[in-house]
Amino acid sequence: MRTTVGWGTDDAAPLRLVRLERRDLRPDDVAVRVDYCGVCHTDLHAVHDRPEDSGLLVPGHEFTGVVTEVGSAVTQFAAGDPVAVGNIVDSCGVCVMCEAGQENFCREFPTLTYGGTDRHDGSTTAGAYSREYVVRDRFVYRLPAGLDPAAAAPLLCAGITVWEPLRSLGVGPGTRVAVAGLGGLGHLAVKFAVALGAETTVVSRSAGKAGDARRLGAEGVVVSTDPEQLAAARDRFDVVVDTISAPHDLGPYLGLVAVDGTLTQLGHLGPVTVRTMDLLVGRKKLSSAGSGGRPATAAMLDFCAEHGVTADVEVLPSARVNEAFDRLRRNDVRYRFVLDLSDLS
Repeated sequence: MRTTVGWGTDDAAPLRLVRLERRDLRPDDVAVRVDYCGVCHTDLHAVHDRPEDSGLLVPGHEFTGVVTEVGSAVTQFAAGDPVAVGNIVDSCGVCVMCEAGQENFCREFPTLTYGGTDRHDGSTTAGAYSREYVVRDRFVYRLPAGLDPAAAAPLLCAGITVWEPLRSLGVGPGTRVAVAGLGGLGHLAVKFAVALGAETTVVSRSAGKAGDARRLGAEGVVVSTDPEQLAAARDRFDVVVDTISAPHDLGPYLGLVAVDGTLTQLGHLGPVTVRTMDLLVGRKKLSSAGSGGRPATAAMLDFCAEHGVTADVEVLPSARVNEAFDRLRRNDVRYRFVLDLSDLS
């Protein structure tokens, strides 16, 4: 076994420095020195909402780094290659979803970067708040030249989460898009929609983010707490991307969707209640999505390199991970924390 160090916990206490084992390289494995790892809301929930006595948890599932070693059957990567890895590190590879390039919907459920079950030995995966990660080569992506590795790390979770539905819904020139919530997911949804050529608007609880919305390329802001603004925007948007992470009523956002348009709900992963009339009036659709398949992830990274799209990040030494968690809980970040793992060298 290989050994490395990272930030983990045995309970809901603050993360602490731990020593962990990585598997010896299988023929199709790639060893990656982790340089930057984004801090996702999922990480926060995984640490603070985990069952008791569930063992060591090392979060982190959106990272960039450099290949240090490859398995005997790997031909696409070599030591020194800059790469990126997301929240899926394996899948069955043979189900209808995997064959369609939608490994994120693998019928046997994909192996997650942390808290997942390794398909070979049954061990629990430990995440990328660590200095090294070992991953199957099919789930490693080349990091295109010109993308800042710190600002690119969140693309592998937050980015692909909004990219797939925008592409599947045909967003492009002539499309009217609204993005509800301007956080880690939302700010990337705005950047992507603008880069795809859509007329883009931000929906926010207050006008306080109007400046940021316009800086990101949005043409305006609809204040969701203002009934007059909501009424004026009714039936206006072909696609509404809902990135709000807290429980909320979908009704007002469905009201913004145009005839035959779609509300894609990406932020809150818990139960939702929908009134049929909110869908009925205008043949409106409700969809969701999670992460992305391998082809879409590679295409997203190429698009980002071509259009200069990366996340707005605040980079912290990994030793300040608990500070990042505390601030993330208070929504005190614009718009994604990224840990610099070089302090673990």
